[in-house]
Amino acid sequence: MNRLKDLREDNDLLQKDVAKIINMSQTGYSKYEVGTNDVPTEILKKLADYYDTSVDYILYRTDVRTPYRKSIVDTDEDSKYEKVI
Repeated sequence: MNRLKDLREDNDLLQKDVAKIINMSQTGYSKYEVGTNDVPTEILKKLADYYDTSVDYILYRTDVRTPYRKSIVDTDEDSKYEKVI
C-alpha cells in the first residue's frame, strides 16, 4: 500500500520505527506496505490513530486525509441498545 509508505515518509519515519509503534517486526510491516499481506483491522486502526487519519484514507476509500469525528457511545441502562451521540 503506497498510502502507508506515504504516511510514514511524511512523518520522517523508517519502517522499523512504525513496526515498533505497532509492536511487530520491520519485515512484517514491510509486507503491509508492498501489499504482500493484508493489514489486520486492529493494525489499521492503530495506524489511523497514530497518523491522525481514517482507515478509509489508508485503504483508498477516500482522498480526505482528515480523520472522522469520534463517536461517543451513551450506554443507557434502561435500554438494551447503545445510542451513538
